Amino acid sequence: MNYSNSLFLVAMLGISCQAPQTDQKQATTETIDRTVLPIKEPPRPTSKELDVRNATPPKRFEVKAPSQAPNVVVILIDDMGFGVSEAFGGPVKMPTMDRLAQNGLRYNRFHTTALCAPTRTALLTGYNHHSNNMGVITELASSYPGYTAVRPQTITPMAEVLRQNGYNTAQFGKCHEVPPWEISNNGPQDRWPTRSGFEKFYGFLGGETNQWAPLIYDGVTMVETPDDPNYHFTTDMTNQAVSWVRMQQALQPDKPFFIYYAPGATHAPHHAPKEYIDRYRGKFDQGWDKLREEIVARQKKLGIIPESTQLAPKPQEIKDWEALSAEEKRLFARQMEVYAGFAEHTDYEMGRLVKAIEDMGELDNTLIVVIAGDNGSSAEGQMNGMFSEMSYFNGVPEKVEDMLKHYDEWGSEATYPHFAAGWAVATDAPFTWTKQMASDFGGTRNGTVIHWPKGIQSKGEIRSQFGHVIDIAPTVYEVAGIPAPKMVNGIAQDPIEGTSLAYSFNDAKAAERHTVQYFEMFGNRAIYQDGWFARTVHKAPYLPKPYRTLQEDTWNLYNTQEDFSLSNDLAQQQPDRLKSMQDLFMREAEKYHALPLDDRTFERMVASDMGRPTVMEGRTSVTLGEGMKGLGVDIFIDLRNTSYTMTADVEVGANGNGVIVCQGGRFGGLTLYVRNGKPSFSYNFLGMQTTTIASSQALKPGKYKVVYDFKYDGGGPGKGGVGTMYVNEAQVATGRIERTQAGIFSVDDLADVGLDEGTPVADYGPSSKFNGKVNSITIEQKK
Repeated sequence: MNYSNSLFLVAMLGISCQAPQTDQKQATTETIDRTVLPIKEPPRPTSKELDVRNATPPKRFEVKAPSQAPNVVVILIDDMGFGVSEAFGGPVKMPTMDRLAQNGLRYNRFHTTALCAPTRTALLTGYNHHSNNMGVITELASSYPGYTAVRPQTITPMAEVLRQNGYNTAQFGKCHEVPPWEISNNGPQDRWPTRSGFEKFYGFLGGETNQWAPLIYDGVTMVETPDDPNYHFTTDMTNQAVSWVRMQQALQPDKPFFIYYAPGATHAPHHAPKEYIDRYRGKFDQGWDKLREEIVARQKKLGIIPESTQLAPKPQEIKDWEALSAEEKRLFARQMEVYAGFAEHTDYEMGRLVKAIEDMGELDNTLIVVIAGDNGSSAEGQMNGMFSEMSYFNGVPEKVEDMLKHYDEWGSEATYPHFAAGWAVATDAPFTWTKQMASDFGGTRNGTVIHWPKGIQSKGEIRSQFGHVIDIAPTVYEVAGIPAPKMVNGIAQDPIEGTSLAYSFNDAKAAERHTVQYFEMFGNRAIYQDGWFARTVHKAPYLPKPYRTLQEDTWNLYNTQEDFSLSNDLAQQQPDRLKSMQDLFMREAEKYHALPLDDRTFERMVASDMGRPTVMEGRTSVTLGEGMKGLGVDIFIDLRNTSYTMTADVEVGANGNGVIVCQGGRFGGLTLYVRNGKPSFSYNFLGMQTTTIASSQALKPGKYKVVYDFKYDGGGPGKGGVGTMYVNEAQVATGRIERTQAGIFSVDDLADVGLDEGTPVADYGPSSKFNGKVNSITIEQKK
C-alpha cells in the first residue's frame, strides 16, 4: 500500500468513528460509586451488528477526579521542632514556609505522634499509628497487634485512594513505612510506595540517609547516586519532583496531581552545603537557654502563642549553658549552626518545587500542606551530640575533645553528625520535651501551614483548633470531593479516624471538631479531651531506662486553653477529672491497639526476641553472588557478637583489586577485599579506628579460594577477636581486632558483593568494584 492510500484509509477510519451517539446509558464520573475501590466498570454491551461500519462505538469508561478537585502537595520535614522556623518564631530563615504562611494559614495546635514512621503512616492514611500497626519505628516492630509494622488490609493509603479516583501520584524523599525484612528484590513489596498508591517514587527506604551518599530507589530499583561533586540528596529529590510535575502537567494538564514531598532533612545526619552553614556562624553563641527565651519572645510577638504563655522548664538532665566549659560551648554552637543551615537549605529546595508549580499556573488551585516536623526536634544526640550518629546505636559515648577535631568539617561528608540534646529542647520551645515524648507537646506539636488560594480566602491568619496528623487525609478527601472508601479489593475498610480541617479554613472561630486524641510512644502517654490534657512522662529519649515502671508512673493534668506550654499542673486540684481522663486513655488505647505498652528501646532491635521476621531467620549460613547489593540488616546474615567464616571462590586477574563482600561504610563496617593483588580484611569501628589484616604477598592471575575466619572472644556484646586469612588452605595473615560494634553498622550503607556502594568501609585504591570475578561467597556463623 502506498503512502497516499494509507492517509486515505486513516481519514476514512476517522470519519467512520464519528457516527452519531445513541441514548445508550453510560457510566460517568458523576454517577459512579467512589466508596468502593476499584471503581467498578459498567457492564460491557453486546452487539447484534455484523459490520462495525454500521455500529456506534460505546463511550470509553474512565475514572476521572471530581470536577474542581485541586492538586495536592503534602510536605513533611523531618525532626523539626515547633520553635525552629521563623514562621513559628524560630531562629532559622525559611522564606518559602514563611511566604506560604503569609498567604495561607498557620496552625499552632497541630500534632504528630512523636516519632517518624508512626507519624508518616498516620499522615498517609488518616488512621492512628497503632491502627496502622506502626506503634513504633519499623526496626523495633514486634508480633503484637499495633506494633507489627505491617499495614492492615482494612486500611488503604491516601495515595491509593486518590490514584483510583483519577489523580496522578508521586512520592519523593523518605519512606520509613516498609518493614525492614521486606526491603529486598524478593519483597513482598506491598508496602513499598509504588505498591501503596504512588505511581512514582524516588527516594530512600528507612529512617535516615547520608545526604551526600544516599541509597536511592527509583520505584523498586536501586539506582546510582548522580556523579556530581556538589551532590546533595535534597537537591536531587527536588530535581526529580520538579521534573515529574512538569511532565505530568505537559501530558495531562486536566488531571490533578498528588505529591508527597518528604526530605530526609532535618533528621540526622545533619548534612548541609557549606554556604548555608556559614550563614549561621556565631548566631548561637548565646547558648540554648537564651535561645529558648528569644524564641518564646518572637512567638508571642507573632501571635503564635498567647502572651500569658510561660516558658516551660527544661528537663533536669539538660545543663545550663553557663555551666558548660569553653570547649563544650564552642562545639555545641557549631552543631546548631550546621542544623540551622540544613533547615534553611531544605526550605530553599522546597521553594523550588513550589516555584515550579507556580510557574505552571497551578499554585492557586494546589492545596499545599507543610508540616514542619514529623515530631519534635531530636534529643537522640545525647548530651554532647555526635560526630557519628552510629555511636548512639552502638552505645558508645563520644568525647567533646574528640569531636572538636572535626569542628571545621562538621556537616560535611566526613561526618555523620547530630547535635546535643540541649538544642532539641531549645528548638521545641516553649515546651519542655522533645522527639519520642508523646506525652509533651515538645514531642508532638509541629508548626503547620496550609496554603490554597482558590479555597482559602483568609490570608496570614492563625488557626488554633486542635489538629492531628490523622486529620490530613480526611481534609484532602473533603476538598477533593472524594469519600474515604468503605470497601477496597473486596475488604471492608475501617472507618476513617481523623477529622477534616476544612471547616477551619475560612472560620477562625469555628468550634473544634477533633475533641479527643490519645498519644503513646515508648510508654510516654497522654490523652487530650476538649482542651484538657492528662499525661505521664515515663522515659527520656537520652536515658537508657524509664524514670519509673509503667505501673508506678505519675500523671499530670493541664488546661491547654489557658496553659499553652503545659507549665501549670492541676492534678492535685482536680483529681476526679484526672482519673476520668486516665480511664479514657485506657479505653482509647485498647480501641486503637496501643495495648499492651512496650517501653523497651534497644532490646527491641533483636528481631528474634520480638517475634519479628528476618530473611535469614533460623539460618547460620548464606551463599551470595556478584551483583547482590543493598542487603539490609534484616536481609544479610547477622555477624554481630559472634564468630564467623567467609569463604570466597574468586578469579583474580592482573593487578587484582576490589571488594569481594562488605557491610557498612565510612562510619562503621567490615570488608573482605583485594588491594593491589593482596587479599585483605578491614574492620572499621564507628569510623574511629580501622584494623586491617592483609596478606603480604600479591596473588597472581588465577582462581582462588580465599577464606577469612573470625574467632570472637565472647563474654558479651561488642567484644574483640582474632581474624585469620587463608588462600587455597594456606594461612597468609592473622591479626587481632580489639573491639567490634554490638549494634548496627549503618541504616543506609548496607551489604554488597563485588563492590562497595555508598561510602567505603576501607581504602580500596582506584575502585571498590572487583576487577576479577566473584563466583560465590559463603558466610557462615560459628557459635
